[in-house]
Amino acid sequence: MTTTNSTGTATTTAPTSLTRFPAGFLWGSATAAYQIEGAVAEDGRTPSIWDTFSHTPGKVHNGDTGDVAVDHYHRWRDDVRLMADLGLTAYRFSVAWPRVQPTGRGPAVQRGLDFYRGLVDELLGHGIKPVVTLYHWDLPQELESAGGWPERDTAHRFAEYAGIVGEALGDRVEQWVTLNEPWCSAFLGYSSGVHAPGRTDPAAALRAAHHLNLGHGLATQALRDVLPARADIGISLNPSVVRALTDAPADLDAKRRIDALANRVFTGPLLKGAYPQDLIDDTARLTDWSFVKDGDTAVAHQPLDFIGLNYYTPAVVSAARPEQDGPRLDGHGASEHSPWPASDDVAFHHANHEVTAMNWPVDPTGLTDLLLDYTAQAPGVPLYVTENGAAYDDVVGADGQVHDPERVRYLHLHLAAIHEAIDRGADVRGYFLWSLLDNFEWAYGYGKRFGAVYVDYETQARIPKSSAVWYSQVARSGGLPAAE
Repeated sequence: MTTTNSTGTATTTAPTSLTRFPAGFLWGSATAAYQIEGAVAEDGRTPSIWDTFSHTPGKVHNGDTGDVAVDHYHRWRDDVRLMADLGLTAYRFSVAWPRVQPTGRGPAVQRGLDFYRGLVDELLGHGIKPVVTLYHWDLPQELESAGGWPERDTAHRFAEYAGIVGEALGDRVEQWVTLNEPWCSAFLGYSSGVHAPGRTDPAAALRAAHHLNLGHGLATQALRDVLPARADIGISLNPSVVRALTDAPADLDAKRRIDALANRVFTGPLLKGAYPQDLIDDTARLTDWSFVKDGDTAVAHQPLDFIGLNYYTPAVVSAARPEQDGPRLDGHGASEHSPWPASDDVAFHHANHEVTAMNWPVDPTGLTDLLLDYTAQAPGVPLYVTENGAAYDDVVGADGQVHDPERVRYLHLHLAAIHEAIDRGADVRGYFLWSLLDNFEWAYGYGKRFGAVYVDYETQARIPKSSAVWYSQVARSGGLPAAE
């Protein structure tokens, strides 16, 4: 069982029965630079696409921005101590590209690198493994002004940046993620426009997806050139577990098309060295794919030391029904423009499950399926769940604590789903709870709380929620208690 002391720090007593995870399993949490750091104009940092987007009226809920966020740039030592108090053994964070290389090209700003050097040293000093994500969506605005990810040069600029960060931190960081959720960068950023930079050009989104794949490959090569041999390099994808509403041929074809756009547009080059032909055929009216140059997919097809998988909810699809007329229930925000190029005749549905504050159905079976699918697709490549979590409408109670039994249940269900996948042969090495702290939730601003730790945005006070206390017990014991 778990309790909290007067400071909110988790204390535990040994549970009577545990479902054990493998020895050495990483128990972590994850964040992203723009969502937590603040200090957007300090120490040489220049605007990213998210600075520009969030300051554009009407783009973000309530006009919120990441200007201050949760002030992690000034409170990082306290936040690391908080991680240590919770018993975390790993922390996945992202480096802000414009804090290190403000224009997206040229020499680094050492003050920016020094921030991450200090953070890494503090983590190591508390026995917490740092896992560095090089790109979590904060493209330097100057590169976007030059065309952004739809332009080939951006992939080369990313590789240069990767080499800079690898050389600065490679003596103490052993695990590296090139890109976080390139699907969101490409299709939410350039097709539906609900993420920065807010463009609505489906052909540009497909070009962006390719240059993200190319950028991953080039960055992996750049990291291999500067990192010690012991370093592990991978990528964090957000695959859709796509399920057809019925077995009707039209619904099964809708599943195939969305699977190509959500998943195989990345796994084709990354795991097989080629784009799937059906994707090219489906999108032929938008582009001839001439932006794919000879050798590109071979560059993208670099050996992976691990694959990170981010999972929240499955996608249920069908061919569009004449009677359906309403919002697109794909969980990716409201827009008149679709993030699914050439697939306007595909409909999305909610499965009959409880939902989170994001209106995302809670279905842990999708996580088991996802891990087993990637075990089959990439045999011998270790897997990590690099994001998983839920937003709920958390409030501070009369006792000064934040009680979130819904999130505890969510985490229990999804950790049990991971354990099932392990029992069935998946080589899963760790779990990173999204997120450590409540923070700036992209276009939702501060209206959605994913954190295990509650943040009072006016005072910046941190309060571990009951889910943080529960997760601390799991991390310290290495096992999952019986469901209450």
